[in-house]
Amino acid sequence: MPKSRRPTWKRYMVWAILLTIALALVGRFVSNPTATDVQAILQGLPKDITPGADAASASKQDVNMVELFEKLSQDLLAKQEDQIKKFEKERKVLEKKIQDLKQPALHSTLREKLAHMFEYGTSKKFPAFIWQTWPYSDLDDRMDPTLQSFERRWGDKNPGFVHEIINDDTASALIHYMYASIPDVIEAYDALPSVYLKADFFKYLILFARGGVYADIDTDPLQPVPNWIPENVSPREIGLIIGIENDANSPDWRSNYVRRLQFGNWIMQAKPGHPVMREIVAKVTEETLKRRADGELRMNLRNDLNIMSWTGSGIWTDVVFTYFNDYVQSGILSKITWKEFHNLGVPKLVGDVLVFPQFSFDAPEKEDDGNKALQFCKHTGLKSWKAAPKVAEDN
Repeated sequence: MPKSRRPTWKRYMVWAILLTIALALVGRFVSNPTATDVQAILQGLPKDITPGADAASASKQDVNMVELFEKLSQDLLAKQEDQIKKFEKERKVLEKKIQDLKQPALHSTLREKLAHMFEYGTSKKFPAFIWQTWPYSDLDDRMDPTLQSFERRWGDKNPGFVHEIINDDTASALIHYMYASIPDVIEAYDALPSVYLKADFFKYLILFARGGVYADIDTDPLQPVPNWIPENVSPREIGLIIGIENDANSPDWRSNYVRRLQFGNWIMQAKPGHPVMREIVAKVTEETLKRRADGELRMNLRNDLNIMSWTGSGIWTDVVFTYFNDYVQSGILSKITWKEFHNLGVPKLVGDVLVFPQFSFDAPEKEDDGNKALQFCKHTGLKSWKAAPKVAEDN
C-alpha cells in the first residue's frame, strides 16, 4: 500500500512562506537608500570626525595658552606695580630718616649747619640748571618784550638744561623748604624789607643748595653754557665761575662802587655747597638778623651802594677775596688782591674759582671785537631788579 504524501506538501508550503517573508524583508531593506546612506555615514563618521576634533582641540589649547600667558603677564605687572609702590614708600621713609640724621646739632654754628646740610665736592658735575627770577613768566603780557626774548634765548641755547623762572612766591616756598632745618636763614630771608634784597639773597641760596647757573633776567646769552669752560681746564677742577663787574681806572670809583674791583653777581655758576656760597649765605643772614635786632632794616634802596653792601656785588666781592686768602679752604698759598685781576684779558683759575674778564659776561656791542670767543653774555643794564613791578613787600 503506497505511503501518503500529504506531510511533504505541508513542509514545502511552510518553507515557501518563510522564504517569501524573508525575500520581502530583504527587498524592503535594500530598496531603502536612506538607510544605506545612514549606514555609510555611520561607518565613515569616526574617520571624518578625528581630524576635525584634533584641530579643534589644538586650537582650544592655543587659546588656553594665550589666555594663560596674558594672565601671567597681568599678574607680573600687578606685582611689579605693587613692588614699585612699596619701594617708593620705603624710599620716602628712608629719605626722611636720612634727613633726620642730617639735622645739624643744636650747638652747631650757622656755617657748620650750612656745611652739614649741603656738602661740597669739586668732583661733582655742574648741575644743568638755569635759574632766573621775575614776578611773571615769559608768557605773561606784563613782561617786557626785550626781557622775554632774552629769557627765551637762555632756553633755546641750552636745550639740555632745566630752565626755571622763579617768581616771588615760589622763591619764598623754595627757601622755606630747602632751609627748613636752618631757621636763621629763613628768618633773615623773611626779614629783608624789599623784594630787591630778597632777589639778591635768593641767587646765593639757590646756587648753594642746588647749584647750576644764575642769570639776571636782563642778560642776553651769546653762547651756550657748556662753552664757558676753556678746553684746557677740567670741569672737575672748578667749583665756581664768576666774572668781573667793574675794574676801576678812575679815582672816583667810590661814587658808584663799593670796591675798586668788583665781581658781578648777575651771572654765576656753582656746584652745590661751594664754600663761597656758604659764606655769602652766612654773611647776609648775620647782617640781616643784626639789622633787625638793631632796628635798622629800613634803608634807602634807591642808593645802589646800600644794596651792594648788604646783599649785592660789594659783599659778594668781599666774600670771594676772603675765600681766596683762606688757605685751609682754597689751598692758595700767596695773598690774592684785586691786582691779580686788574685788566684781566683771559680766564683765570684761582683755586677752584674760574674768574672771567669783564667782557665775558658783559660783552660790548662791537661785533668785530677780538675777544668774541670769550664773550658769553650781554648785560643790558636795564636794572631789571629795580624795574620789576612791586609786589607785596614785608613791613
